[in-house]
Amino acid sequence: MKKIVTIVGARPQFIKAAMVSRALKAKGFSEILVHTGQHFDKNMSEVFFEEMEIPYPDYNLEIQGLSHGAMTGRMMESIEDVVLKEKPDTVLVFGDTNSTLAGALAAAKLNIPVAHVEAGLRSFNNQMPEEINRILTDRISSVLFCPTDVAVANLKKEGFDNFDCQIVKNGDVMQDAALFYAAKSEDRSTILKNLDLEGKPFVLATVHRQENTDNPERIRAIFDSLNEIHRDRAVVMPLHPRTRQIIKNLGIEPVFHVIDPVGYFDMLQLLKNCQLVFTDSGGLQKEAFFFAKHCITLREETEWTELVDGGFNMLAGSDGNRILEAYRTMSAKQSDFSVNLYGDGEASNVIADFLATL
Repeated sequence: MKKIVTIVGARPQFIKAAMVSRALKAKGFSEILVHTGQHFDKNMSEVFFEEMEIPYPDYNLEIQGLSHGAMTGRMMESIEDVVLKEKPDTVLVFGDTNSTLAGALAAAKLNIPVAHVEAGLRSFNNQMPEEINRILTDRISSVLFCPTDVAVANLKKEGFDNFDCQIVKNGDVMQDAALFYAAKSEDRSTILKNLDLEGKPFVLATVHRQENTDNPERIRAIFDSLNEIHRDRAVVMPLHPRTRQIIKNLGIEPVFHVIDPVGYFDMLQLLKNCQLVFTDSGGLQKEAFFFAKHCITLREETEWTELVDGGFNMLAGSDGNRILEAYRTMSAKQSDFSVNLYGDGEASNVIADFLATL
């Protein structure tokens, strides 16, 4: 029986791991789940394990609230201890967080193969901590699971054909999750009723990226724009605890619906019933597409370039005029969302099948 150590630490990784873990179990793998603790708030962490029926982590490292360097170093140290104890065949990491890089570094230094899910993504903005994490994780991974043709092309342009690694286009595991859990969310979510939103038009917004939250001018412009949009159509924002503290410190007062972070089922219902999405999240850009919603990205670039090229997504940055113009443009836009950009919901099975051959 092959053993996999899976590293997770943030909300999107819990969702991805839920699907891949299910596929690994079906293939007979022994999986050890390690939660670094990067997202530790109940609504950002525990609720996902409960809702999505993910086995609780075998290890919870409880590392959070530190600078990037301190957090990554502490995670590496603790993950190394786990890997030495468990002796896995492969360490599996997801996405682009500090947990991702720490898991990859710890495993690579112990000569344990690293498999990176969501490899090859590039925003081409090295000011983003996530971009640094992506690039470094890809370079030391043995297996690179790419969600799109663009991701594969990025790796080839960077010379990965010359490296000792295997590139696999598997599709997007987030789409697997959206398809699998969509029906369950109908029965289990009460978010629309609790917010008195059933049948009422609204837009969904999230803001958490450091490039926005740590820049007072940007965060103020974004919230001012959403306040303006709220006068035309209700805005609902599940707010990250860190962002909530930042806007409080800056004296920013949103007039729209600000709620605590929500579980996956609640987020699916918000996505399925909203009319438009504003976000600086990478994952939510794709989830908007999965549910046939146009998206306005509150960044100057995106790693999901196919969404912009296809007209499903519009980059607005943090400029108030651009955000309002994007709102008007995307509110009126009609698009064909039937195009297959991210696979057919089998991405997790492709991962499990490939790892079984190693």
